[in-house]
Amino acid sequence: MKAVANDVSEGYMTINPLVLKKFDKDMIKDLFEHLNKAMAAARNLAAPFNDVPALRQKNMKLQRLHNAIVILRNFARERRIPI
Repeated sequence: MKAVANDVSEGYMTINPLVLKKFDKDMIKDLFEHLNKAMAAARNLAAPFNDVPALRQKNMKLQRLHNAIVILRNFARERRIPI
């Protein structure tokens, strides 16, 4: 699941309900953990304020991870999976 979280942050994979249907409860919980860890790691990246492309890349990673977490939470809530 760590690889999936990294792929999501880099933009190689998107999380949507069709992808999540293939996962069982434990995989969903594991993915949620790894997405949160990847979000924390992306937040800790230090980019200088005058380096606009680096700031943009960091913000895009954070946006992708946040969107994936929101989709995962809603999917888990619909399936009554406690996260």
